[in-house]
Amino acid sequence: MMAKTFWGRAAGAMILGAMLTLGAALPSVAQQGVRVTVNGTPVTDLQVAQRQKLFALEGNNGGSKGALEQLIDEAIQNGEAKRLGITVSNAQVDDALQQIARNMNVSSDKLVGLLQSGGVGLDTLKDRLRAAIAWNAVTEQAIMPQVQISELQLDQEAAAKVQEYQTFDYILKEVIFVGSGSGRSGQANNYRTKFSGCDTAVDLSLGFTDAAVIDVGRRHATQLPEPIAKELAGLNVGGITKPRVVETGVSMLAVCEKTQAEDLTFIKSDLRAEAGNSQLGGEVEAYLAKLRQSAKIIYN
Repeated sequence: MMAKTFWGRAAGAMILGAMLTLGAALPSVAQQGVRVTVNGTPVTDLQVAQRQKLFALEGNNGGSKGALEQLIDEAIQNGEAKRLGITVSNAQVDDALQQIARNMNVSSDKLVGLLQSGGVGLDTLKDRLRAAIAWNAVTEQAIMPQVQISELQLDQEAAAKVQEYQTFDYILKEVIFVGSGSGRSGQANNYRTKFSGCDTAVDLSLGFTDAAVIDVGRRHATQLPEPIAKELAGLNVGGITKPRVVETGVSMLAVCEKTQAEDLTFIKSDLRAEAGNSQLGGEVEAYLAKLRQSAKIIYN
């Protein structure tokens, strides 16, 4: 999975072209000094120094040791991607760079300037992004299929989480007073005092300015925000919630139908995502640890 940096998660689109000139050509690998070799791939002193400077820009206190360890992991990750036939194009890396700039709310030139101000070459960031994209592909291809989630366990956990106010199924209408200002809330409260049921909701709204009635349709309590679900649980058919300020104005929900129905679908979906992420994280760590254990790492 792609590592998070202070620039955000990499994805998007960008062509850097010839916008960056970093001066003289970098020395050869032999001139740089090889710190360690990972399955035949050299990691140089210059790479470690550059990665450490990138750490400093991010506020990462990993230092030289952390930088070296990250570069060793990336060499292993790139090697595993190559073994599985996974390639990362320059366009994918450029896409990631543009997304980074967007996440930071800066231009591409500004991003490059930030790197240069910290003494970081653009290739240092590109190398890390390339490894992250490759490892993400390895995760999807080789690791995700190994993640198994027990549906029985999810059912048990979901059932334990259900509260009494979450055991209802509704058919709802939304009554919304469009616009801002205290007058909107006043009109909504006036409407609420006169409300006598969903059948007359539209006719009643005609007596108010900029009021609309929208069919929300069927919703289970577990699909609704907790405060609304709790309020609806205390209403009978024909009831209407208190006015709430929303982005478009002032909103109320009217209860057209209400039945007792325990639906674990939405709670299970959240639990499945949490369990999947947790298990996947563990599988990814174990996979990398196994690769590292079998890797030929020679320190100089």
